[in-house]
Amino acid sequence: MSSVPTTAPAPPDLRRQLNITLAVGLADGLLLVVLVYFAFINRSDTAVHILGPIHGLGFLALLLLTGNGALQKLWGWWFPALVIVTGGPIGSIIGDLVLRRGLGEAERT
Repeated sequence: MSSVPTTAPAPPDLRRQLNITLAVGLADGLLLVVLVYFAFINRSDTAVHILGPIHGLGFLALLLLTGNGALQKLWGWWFPALVIVTGGPIGSIIGDLVLRRGLGEAERT
């Protein structure tokens, strides 16, 4: 049985995970804006009953993506915690910006 050396993940892996997380976060954020519109301005119960669970699935997808990245040691557990505290899309976008800024600084050095 051969042992596989554990190394830090390559930046392309990190960027790919960040891109996926950002795409889901942006889509869920847009969905949240539409949901808030239908909930408070249009007052459409039917739309809220349809869009609410979809937004909930987006939130769970963000938790899964950020939790998986933390398990893979692509980033710390602060990222999924931020998603939980902020309710999803906002935390994922903030976390993405923080991590990409760190990547940019690491590439410059």
